[in-house]
Amino acid sequence: MSTNGMTDRKDRIPSPSSSSHGNVVDHDAPGVTEHHADVSTGKKHIGDKGIITVQPLKRSEMQQSYAQDLGTGEVEHGVYGSLLNVLGDCVGCLGAIPCCPFPNPYRNVGQGAVGLVSRFGKFYKAVDPGLAKVNVCTESLRIVDVKIQISPIGRQTVITRDNVNVEIDSVIYFQITNPYRAAFGISDLRQALVERAQTTLRHVVGARAVQSVVTEREAIAFEIAEIVGDVADKWGVAIEGILIKDIIFSPEVAASLSSAAQQKRIGESKVIAARAEVDAARLMRQAADILASPAAMQIRQLEALQSMAKGSNSKVVFVPMQLQSDIVGQLGSGSGQGSSSGAASGSGEQSAD
Repeated sequence: MSTNGMTDRKDRIPSPSSSSHGNVVDHDAPGVTEHHADVSTGKKHIGDKGIITVQPLKRSEMQQSYAQDLGTGEVEHGVYGSLLNVLGDCVGCLGAIPCCPFPNPYRNVGQGAVGLVSRFGKFYKAVDPGLAKVNVCTESLRIVDVKIQISPIGRQTVITRDNVNVEIDSVIYFQITNPYRAAFGISDLRQALVERAQTTLRHVVGARAVQSVVTEREAIAFEIAEIVGDVADKWGVAIEGILIKDIIFSPEVAASLSSAAQQKRIGESKVIAARAEVDAARLMRQAADILASPAAMQIRQLEALQSMAKGSNSKVVFVPMQLQSDIVGQLGSGSGQGSSSGAASGSGEQSAD
């Protein structure tokens, strides 16, 4: 039955309605992916031309090992402790039986966590994720989360250097790198990180002006992360980063900041307009110098006369004095040349006579 269903799926032609959706990829269409079905095993292999390629997990990308066993030689318990150990082993053997009312000695440590085993309150062994066996009477297991954790710092009211009240909402990202220090070196790790970040935030923002707080959010967050990271390293914690989510001002401060920004934009627009006028004046001066020549002026005058002469209606054309004098001068020079040539011909005839 599975073979027939797979054959029907391969031979099926996609309908026009199903291919009309732009975000749906038909993996059965030719050229998209090449599936080779193995009828006996039911497995599918994607060809070299496949779009989806799944990379296997690598050991280096998984959780590093924190397993450590210091031994119980340094744990002093005496005769009473030895009796409790024997009793715990006996009770644990009975508790390992399913449906038995005695406590089970096997505890589960999830992925992304580390188990710290203590005997009579003294740490002696760290276990990796999996099943860990403990003595139900003398040992205890403490699980420490080593994944990257997120904790909100909370909205803080800070007074800036220019006496402006601002409310800042931020968040901190951290990861436990030393489970022993994080578990036994400080009583409440998360609360300590939050309090330290809040105090550092007030100190850093209080030393800046309100305009600097608005424009340099990333620099402020980086400075806070550096200060908190130096202290958190002693607690076995690495600070991944601190982000400022929101900056809230009072209505009066917000109105003054928007007014200042608007006035700045108006001033910049005036400067741009003035520069444009200077450039236009410079270009007009260059154009005037080019058109100041007599030849250019005559061309412009002739073009103006030609545009005015177009049309069937009668027009009165006022000829400029310079153009009129030029035309009269040209006519006079032409008549003078004609009279001089006539006089020369008359004198030639007289000499011939």
